[in-house]
Amino acid sequence: MTVGSRAQIAHKQPSSAITKKNSATMVSVEGYKNDPLYPRVVRAVTPLLARGKVVAPVDVLVGMGILEKSKLEDWRFGRVPYLEKVITCNLTRLSRTLRILRYHCHDLNLVPSVTVYKRWGKGCKQQLRFTKTGDVKIEEAYRRHFVWPGKGPFHMPVSRREKDSRDSEIDEGK
Repeated sequence: MTVGSRAQIAHKQPSSAITKKNSATMVSVEGYKNDPLYPRVVRAVTPLLARGKVVAPVDVLVGMGILEKSKLEDWRFGRVPYLEKVITCNLTRLSRTLRILRYHCHDLNLVPSVTVYKRWGKGCKQQLRFTKTGDVKIEEAYRRHFVWPGKGPFHMPVSRREKDSRDSEIDEGK
């Protein structure tokens, strides 16, 4: 068998495994609400916005039960080298969770704001790491907080469909 014929055979093999793997890990803007993690993200974000104006990924992870508060505190004091070491889910699911969080916060009209995490306690205030590799994009995804830009407490945005139905109800009531 020649090298060229091996390439042809390899090319003829179905790429469904690759597609399935990518579709399982990738979340799209159109379909993120259908992901099984979406309701868990919403349940974690809702109380954060009820208490304040900021949604931080680490707080969402604690709210989802993926990260224990004590482990988060250990990381903040520098007792853990990187946050992903103490998170109780695999990195693929964690990546999906962060992506769903970003899409959900966008739909809530929250503004992204990158925050620097420094070590708590005495001594040198070194910057904390979220990942073992230190990948810039993933580190930024953890640091990206979402802030309610409005004055006063957060209120859910009204969709056009809801607004149109409210307006028609008001018009019918006149």
